[in-house]
Formats: sequence, structure tokens, C-alpha cells
Amino acid sequence: MYADRLSNLPPYLFARIDAMKAEKERSGADIIDLGVGDPDLPTPPHVVEALCAAARDPANHHYPSYAGMDAFREAVAGWYSRRFGVNLDPAREVLALMGSKDGIAHVPEAFVNPGDVVLAPSPGYPVYRTSTLFAEGELHELPLETGNGFLPDLDAVPAAVAERAKLLFINYPNNPTSAVAPRSFYDEVVAFAREHGVVVVSDNAYSEIVYDGYSAPSFLETDGATEVGVEMHSLSKTYNMTGWRIGMAVGNPEVLAGLGRVKTNVDSGVFDAVQRAAVAALSGPQDCVAAACRVYEERRDVLVRGLRSLGYDVAAPRATFYVWLPVGDSMAFAARLLDEASIVATPGVGFGAHGEGFVRFALTRPVERIREALSRMEALR
Repeated sequence: MYADRLSNLPPYLFARIDAMKAEKERSGADIIDLGVGDPDLPTPPHVVEALCAAARDPANHHYPSYAGMDAFREAVAGWYSRRFGVNLDPAREVLALMGSKDGIAHVPEAFVNPGDVVLAPSPGYPVYRTSTLFAEGELHELPLETGNGFLPDLDAVPAAVAERAKLLFINYPNNPTSAVAPRSFYDEVVAFAREHGVVVVSDNAYSEIVYDGYSAPSFLETDGATEVGVEMHSLSKTYNMTGWRIGMAVGNPEVLAGLGRVKTNVDSGVFDAVQRAAVAALSGPQDCVAAACRVYEERRDVLVRGLRSLGYDVAAPRATFYVWLPVGDSMAFAARLLDEASIVATPGVGFGAHGEGFVRFALTRPVERIREALSRMEALR
């Protein structure tokens, strides 16, 4: 009944977690969900107000532009200039997305032929793998290991694999490890891409969720980056807009044109009222972002201190709202947390083979719930 390609796809990790959580909730359990990274903080009021005003305007009730309205693309270019010092042509170097997942899922269809290689981190966002499989490409995993600061070793990619590669996914600040990358890493990425003719796709969705004075760079700040690739960004985490489905792809105009050709055939763009709200987010006051980071930083400190008091060797992340905890058997650990303590954590193996041995906690619940989770974990000892 189903197409053969579906048999090659693993069940989507977060959908499986949702199903397991729902079954536990039906039994009456008090679930503390530290699994999927969906902010519990509200979208800033001025963004909501902009949406409401735009939704009432009949001019926004028609099909939107495939590439995104001029005002949105100009707002993206302005934000990139202010935030990263990167100058973008709104007409050629900015493309509206229904969240960064939209771009990540569709870019292989524009550049990968059956049998071509896609280089992607392991552990990594599961859509890198599934988008490659949909394009009938071959995934080559780049191990992210503790000893290398969870950075891929591009020199370790076999020459024969590198020569067949069409895409390279990178993601810093990183999901799920919460690692950050030095600027020198991006120089290595550009050199690798030039040498092997690879298109780079930088997933930078977590650049604004930072702590301890850290400021995350953009791949596009690197000399030569726009010659070899693009960056996917999203308003989901920055402005607590996961359900709004709005993001952007920026950078190399030829790569964006290829992605745009795919998207014009599979969707009809982002609702103009949502784009108007995104303009308000990108162009308006940014104190809401700093306030959210302060909330996550407090939660991080409570969770990390608590885990260390329980004997775990865990690093305090400088970015993202994730804590990457070494535990041994990730599925067994996550299952025990759910079964015996009603805590949802994400097993690292769900992000790829090299995620085994870890679980990911998301800082998307209030401090008091994090303290309750730690209390329950202590009771399991």
C-alpha cells in the first residue's frame, strides 16, 4: 500500500515520544515533559498584536508571495545586518520559509540525485536524515564526539565520499549537544566546500538562545560563505513562535533559487499576516529575547546543579535550551525516567548512532517543575 521509501524512514522521534507520553498520561500520571524543545514562554505581545491587526486586513487574505513579501525579506536583511554584520540583498538572498524545518526538509530535493552523498552530523536533527532519504540520497554521518567538542572532523571524511557529496549540514549552536563552534570551524567548512564542490546548509535556529555573555556567530560572517552555501534560521525559538511556522533561508542566491523552485511546487508560501508579525518581531524591540534567555539560564543553572549533586558529570551549555547528559544506555535511561518517575527526556540515540550514551533535557518547563524532576530522579537512586 505504502511507497517503498516509507519503509526506509524511522518513526519520527518526537512523534514517538508524544505517543509514549500520551499513554502514560492516560494512566493518570503527572508528566514532567523535558523532551521536545517547544518553548513554554509566550510569544511577545507586540508580535501577537501585529498578527491580529494584519489578520483583520482583507489585503492579507489572498495567496502570499512564494518567496515572501518584500517587507518580510527586508526585515530579515535588516536583522542580519544589525545582528551579524552580514549584508543581504532582500530580493535575491532571502527566502521565506514555513520554519527552518521547511528549508532543511526540501533543500536536498533541489540538489541531491539518487545515490549522491549528504554529509550530516550524528547526533543531529533527525530531518537531516529523513530529507536525504526522501531525495534518495546516501547519508554519511559525521560523528560529534566529546573529545572534539562535538565538532565534526572534516579531515576524516574519506576522499571518495567527499567527492560524491552534494550537501553538508552543520548546526551550531548545536541540537542536541548544545555545543558551540569557534569561528575557525567555519573557515574549515568553507575550505572543505570549495575543495569538494559541496553546498553548505547551516542550521542556525538557536543563535539567540545564549548565556554567560556568549554571542553566537552566523556561518555567513565567514569569508566565502555566501559563495558555497546558505543559512536556515527561524523565529521559532528566538521569539517563542514554534506554532507560527515562519523562518528564512539566506545566502547564496543560486542555492535559494533551487530551493525556491521546489517550494513553489509543493506549497503556497507563508500567510501574509504571519509575515507581518515576523516583521514586528525582527524589527521591533529585542529585550524580549534577552528576557527569555534569563529565564532559560536560571533553569539551566538549577538543572545542572541538581544533576551534578546526583553524581552526573554534565556541562553547563552556553547556548540552546538543552542539557546533554551522559548516561550509558540512552533508551533504557529514558524509559526508566518515564516509567518510574513520569519524566520525559529524549534518548540520544534518536538523533543518530553517535548520540547513544546520552539523553537530552529541554529547559522548557518552569523552575519548580525542574526541581520536582530532580527530586524524582533522586528517589530513583
